[in-house]
Amino acid sequence: MQPSLEKLYKFFKLEAERGYDNRAVVGGLNKILPAWEGDARIDRLPEPLIQAVIQTLTQYTGLETTARAQSLNDLWRTIQASARVDKPANFPPPRLEQVQSPPHAGGARSKKPQPENRRIESSPSPSPALRKTIQADNPPNGKRIGLDAPLTVINGIGPKYAQTLAALGLHTLGDLLYYFPRRYDDYSRLQTINRLWYGQDVTVMGSVQSTNVRPIKGGQAKLTEVILSDGTGSLRVTWFNQPWVANRLTPGTQIVISGKIDQYLGRLMISNPEWEPVDQEHLSTNRIVPVYPLTTKVTQRWLRRVMMDVVKYWAPRVQDYLPASLLDNANLVALPTALQEVHYPSGLDQLHAARYRLAFDEIFLLQLGVLRQKSTWKEADARSYPVDETWLGTQLSCLPYQLTNAQQKALHEVRSDLVSGHPMNRLLQGDVGSGKTIIAALAMAMVAHHGAQSAIMAPTSILAEQHHRSLQAIFCPPDPAVDQPGMSTDQVRFLIGDTPENEKKIIRQGLADGTIKVVVGTHALLEGPINFDCLQLVVIDEQHRFGVEQRSALRSKGENPHLLVMTATPIPRSLALTVYGDLDLSVMDELPPGRQVVETHIFLPIERERAYTQVRKQVEEGHQAFIIYPLVEQGDRDEAKAAVEEHARLQKDIFPNYRLGLLHGRLKPEEKEDVMTRFRDGQFHILVSTSVVEVGVDIPNATLMIIEGANRFGLAQLHQFRGRVGRGEAQSYCVLIPESDDAVENERLKAMVETNDGFILAERDLEQRGPGEFLGTRQSGYSELHLANLTDIRLIEKARQLALSLFEEDPELVSDKHQNLAATLQRFWGEAKGDIS
Repeated sequence: MQPSLEKLYKFFKLEAERGYDNRAVVGGLNKILPAWEGDARIDRLPEPLIQAVIQTLTQYTGLETTARAQSLNDLWRTIQASARVDKPANFPPPRLEQVQSPPHAGGARSKKPQPENRRIESSPSPSPALRKTIQADNPPNGKRIGLDAPLTVINGIGPKYAQTLAALGLHTLGDLLYYFPRRYDDYSRLQTINRLWYGQDVTVMGSVQSTNVRPIKGGQAKLTEVILSDGTGSLRVTWFNQPWVANRLTPGTQIVISGKIDQYLGRLMISNPEWEPVDQEHLSTNRIVPVYPLTTKVTQRWLRRVMMDVVKYWAPRVQDYLPASLLDNANLVALPTALQEVHYPSGLDQLHAARYRLAFDEIFLLQLGVLRQKSTWKEADARSYPVDETWLGTQLSCLPYQLTNAQQKALHEVRSDLVSGHPMNRLLQGDVGSGKTIIAALAMAMVAHHGAQSAIMAPTSILAEQHHRSLQAIFCPPDPAVDQPGMSTDQVRFLIGDTPENEKKIIRQGLADGTIKVVVGTHALLEGPINFDCLQLVVIDEQHRFGVEQRSALRSKGENPHLLVMTATPIPRSLALTVYGDLDLSVMDELPPGRQVVETHIFLPIERERAYTQVRKQVEEGHQAFIIYPLVEQGDRDEAKAAVEEHARLQKDIFPNYRLGLLHGRLKPEEKEDVMTRFRDGQFHILVSTSVVEVGVDIPNATLMIIEGANRFGLAQLHQFRGRVGRGEAQSYCVLIPESDDAVENERLKAMVETNDGFILAERDLEQRGPGEFLGTRQSGYSELHLANLTDIRLIEKARQLALSLFEEDPELVSDKHQNLAATLQRFWGEAKGDIS
């Protein structure tokens, strides 16, 4: 026996001899733990066993005498089984005069004896399936010792089966407790057989009258048939290829079955129902039954049984991390109750209350996290860049158009950020063509006015080149007398991977010595040799195309620079409050004067020639067209049209007199850039493309967008496609062609015809397809959302209001009543810091 266990045995034996008075060690038996834990790890005892000892001795002081004796004997039997110790657990029970109530603080003994046969337990003992589990509550510091135990502590789950469960994301007892059902079957209302009707989902209790197994399909399969009676009638019940059922359901057996009523030869029946003997606790019948996501080799019946054991024992022991005042304000049920009811609800009302509580927790923890991130950002210091009204008025007067009200509001917000003394962390969201670039340009002009540098990073070379041309037109006017930022073309540079090395060297030098004030580029800006003299503003275009690490890498090239990120994907309000809650938002929901609203139409597949006629009409008028396909190449099993094959067909059979370009994701980056450049320069009349053109270059001459297989795309994508046209003065059109006549009724396609408002479409897209398209790389924390719905704006606003109140009261969560919440928040977010990292 290992030395640590030998020492433990001696303490236990002495404690038994003293009548379990908790004085075998000065100060109580738990005082041996710090030294003993170190010895146990030296002896390499199993971690679950170490934790079992820690928890038993930690709780020992609060037990009455008889329970103490039982706990030491139970613990030693666990040690015997786990560490193969042959010394038996023979600690004697206390004598009658030694039996006492739990001692008061300080270990004082109660003088009032209790009857020997009375045993006080704070909660029910675990079932046999959980005898091996670590018996621990959630301690105040938030460390879930017991719930962090591996699934192998459950009898019947070995390493191999644990690997199977890992495919479901189940690794610990805590994972099981928070593995929520995907739906529920309500079998809670028992029915008599004489009241059944076709199509019902029912639960029936009765007695087996007869059992028969017969071969079917020429002997290749077997059908088990049982006649069930409840005194009001008889019901035929069958199981396909489950002959073992007959051995269990002998005549006279009382059972409960649940399933859907079917009909065979005019008589009601049930095929392959769930069933259980009447004397068992009904987990799959006679109640609202949970239905869990499964994987190969895991059945509902087995998983429900394990879940019942885990939930029954552990849910009452989970400590609620939300303060009582918050639970009252939000009208929430307690966490232990929610965890029990969400798995095995006692009624529909209780189920709804449980799911609401758990969904609230997810949104609330998400809100606390983004508020913490926003606070961290606001606490940092940054340089201030004030400009006077005269200077700003001069810049605005030089623009070829007046700013919209939305642009003026966004400019005011950006200007306020730049003079605040704290780093700007703003998301500029605006529909396609709403004029975001000019706001970014004016922000860069303010920084350049003070001699500092700015960098703008775009996801593609051609988009970066477009920004470069626009910025040069603004910053480097042909008339040097105009009082603008006064930059020369050499001070506004363009850097991509294909930039010649000698030019890169000049740009690197200009950035390092500060002579270059604005640089526009792609990922090439992140390269190690590129250093800035005074980088003070970072602008990220199409921010969802870049990871947190890439944004952070560019920001790290300056000292707390201001950050402005832009997106052409309108963000629904619910996501703005959650996913992007750590950013200040500027919304641009107006189109600049002169921008045309794109007419949108749905054509049936048989009307495709009508669309081609429209292409010819636009090309003959000197314009260009896009034709988008959902696939790159035709697959063996996919009937959707594909870009490669359709490009060849269109060029040969439909538009032989026009020049057609081909763009798709399998082209090399330089090939993509070449195709887009040639299309922009008018060398192609028509561009055949896949979704890679979703976010792309400005082609003012393109007036027609045809989208094949339109029913395959989400609203956000369709709206982005449509935004590729209508950027010039000519009226533009978008034609949606679904794959079938039935798909014409698709709600997404109808919505595209009804509105050009990207924000309305974004809300509908979120409802129909979920938040995936909006998240981009901002995944931290959002993978933990299992029950919360990011379209539930009422719940989100409620959680945000309460999170703000709590954050104002105790932003660091240092109060004693918030310690468990702080630990839970840390587990929820992990090491993630969002975009501030």
